[in-house]
Amino acid sequence: MRQAVRSAVFVGLATVLGSVSTAFGQTPTPAAGLATAGTPQGRAGGAGAPQTVVLQAAPTDMALPIPLETLKRYYADMDARKLETLRILEGGRYNVNIRRITNAETALVHPVTADVWVVTEGAGTLTINGRLESGKIVGGNSRPLKAGDVVFVPAGVPHGVSGVTGSITWLNIRFDTNYDPAKP
Repeated sequence: MRQAVRSAVFVGLATVLGSVSTAFGQTPTPAAGLATAGTPQGRAGGAGAPQTVVLQAAPTDMALPIPLETLKRYYADMDARKLETLRILEGGRYNVNIRRITNAETALVHPVTADVWVVTEGAGTLTINGRLESGKIVGGNSRPLKAGDVVFVPAGVPHGVSGVTGSITWLNIRFDTNYDPAKP
């Protein structure tokens, strides 16, 4: 029963978001055990926090190219629905997201996940390192952030984007750092 509900929710989300990538003959499938109706976004957290739309489970038996044209469709869908985060792939210990913001975001720390960002559009100011106090980074380093930049943020390191000029978009590849490699 739960799987049927998840499948129905996934089909509904795919319809709402428009054409989900079926490039190269891939058909998105909901992640096993994944509540595709919304996974906590991880920014503010808690009740009433924004939800992240999840498009599909990360395949485990094949590579999945995501063409630039597909990313651009996702960007347009995100703009139309005012989404800041779209989870393209959910893999449990890792995920691939699009982050698209128009204003500064509250700085944060992920205790057990590391991020790799690839900026695809726009510009802003990246602040990293230091310490987090009331949603702001104190004693950190700031630098311009623009299309083409790549950023690695280890688990436990404060990070945030401010000074956004129009909007800024990045692919966010996130992975857990607290797993036991001896266990599958």
